[in-house]
Amino acid sequence: MRTLIKGVTVVSMSTEREEPFTGDILIEEDRIADIQPCIEAEVDEVIPGKGMAAMPGLINAHQHTPMSLLRGFSDDLKLMDWLSRKMLPAEARMSPEDIYWGAQLAMAEMIKSGTTAFADMYIHMNEIAAAVEEAGMRASLTRGLVFLENDGGRRMSEAMDLIHRWSGKAEGRITTMLGPHSPYTVPPEPFRELIALAEQEDIPIHTHLAETVEEVVRIRERYHQTPTQYLYQLGLFEKAHVVLAHGVQLNRRDIGYLRGMRGGVCHNPVSNLKLGCGIAPVTDMLQQGVAVGLGTDGAGSASTLDMFQEIRCAAWLQKLDYGDPARLPAMDALRMATVGSAKLLNLSHEVGRLEAGMKADLILIDLQKPHLQPLHDVPSLLAYSAVGADVDTTIVNGKVLMRGRRLLTIDEEELFRQVSVRAQRIVEGV
Repeated sequence: MRTLIKGVTVVSMSTEREEPFTGDILIEEDRIADIQPCIEAEVDEVIPGKGMAAMPGLINAHQHTPMSLLRGFSDDLKLMDWLSRKMLPAEARMSPEDIYWGAQLAMAEMIKSGTTAFADMYIHMNEIAAAVEEAGMRASLTRGLVFLENDGGRRMSEAMDLIHRWSGKAEGRITTMLGPHSPYTVPPEPFRELIALAEQEDIPIHTHLAETVEEVVRIRERYHQTPTQYLYQLGLFEKAHVVLAHGVQLNRRDIGYLRGMRGGVCHNPVSNLKLGCGIAPVTDMLQQGVAVGLGTDGAGSASTLDMFQEIRCAAWLQKLDYGDPARLPAMDALRMATVGSAKLLNLSHEVGRLEAGMKADLILIDLQKPHLQPLHDVPSLLAYSAVGADVDTTIVNGKVLMRGRRLLTIDEEELFRQVSVRAQRIVEGV
């Protein structure tokens, strides 16, 4: 299958082409074959790109997809109250089928707002993997692991089953990681065992880190260290490729521990703002050479999975926090959602940039909107003005998942019917 996108404004995120330009994109099977000002070739399909911007698909580096069923259910609560009083009791009621439909709902929202790949941490991961395979997205999947109870062995068995069953499946769109939930839910010994396994089997690790002041206090009382120092002393950053979700409560010494690590930190500005967690020191991390990507966290906390909102929020928060409008400029914020997140998911060689040889994961954004005119600076418009609903077409692995705002791999009518019934049952009485 050969597809040609004609006359589109290309925002490549490539270091070789900093400025947007008008050109054509040739896709052969699942990869970008060429990008030039004009391409003449025999193709199976031509997609008109006039009035559109093409950019790499956005990459959501930290998610809990089934929590889309809990959107709006427990707003305006502190994190620990939100978790213990609402989220955990409701999640305990979720069946594997609920997990599947919650993941479908999240993927429908992500596809329609320009996200082509995501990292997920949850339970019943086989159901989520099946939903990913059907929807056509790219995903890094992780079974969340908590070792404060006696069923840690069962959870570990489920984590390894996910890795053995799904790594490289769905035309290579599914990858996997190990998922120790956080420093406060995984004691030192099982954490060391997971790190050793990750090093031995070359499996990345996805975990939460320093999301709240309460977490910092708890770890200091327990281990006389910051959460970051705790993980550093365990050898995590030296021995594994790591995705660290949040990284809000980091001091300068903590950032120093992260220097040179493989992977990096996933910034979740909307969720962190909504839960009052604080502002992550993003520009300090970037200046120290720490890779930073973007994610939404679950819809149960963030309410939205629109990565354009995360891009805008990330940039504005750094400007506000430092009183400096030059902090985290538009192109850097866009890179976090593409190049940065790709590095976190260990997929930099495949996605995050529009270049010949890369996977054909890209989106077309309709610029013919009042809030996206005039076109003085397209990257600035994308970072500060665009919203997910401006995405017209979403392509993953060379396959069109949405065109003209219409989903092609998910039946929205059936999805909404399933979600309505299941969400009502899950939260009733909680």
